[in-house]
Amino acid sequence: MTAKPASVWFVYLLECLNGKIYTGITTNVEARFNKHLSGKGAKFTKMNPPSHIIATQQCENRSEASKLECQIKKLSPAKKRALSDVGMR
Repeated sequence: MTAKPASVWFVYLLECLNGKIYTGITTNVEARFNKHLSGKGAKFTKMNPPSHIIATQQCENRSEASKLECQIKKLSPAKKRALSDVGMR
């Protein structure tokens, strides 16, 4: 039996056309962003269409990504925007 290779997970932040910030996790940021653009990514981005990716952070696994996502979601929009300047890519 072969082991399933570990997936690389990312936390990502999107700025929406109305200025709101969406935070999510995925294994493929570009594909997920395109899904959001098509209106099929999440209820939030269907109602608040995204304009661009403002930050991404690679995580070791889904659990780490979920924990980071939860921490980021508690931040103010200004602090979320600042993440693109201080460590998140």
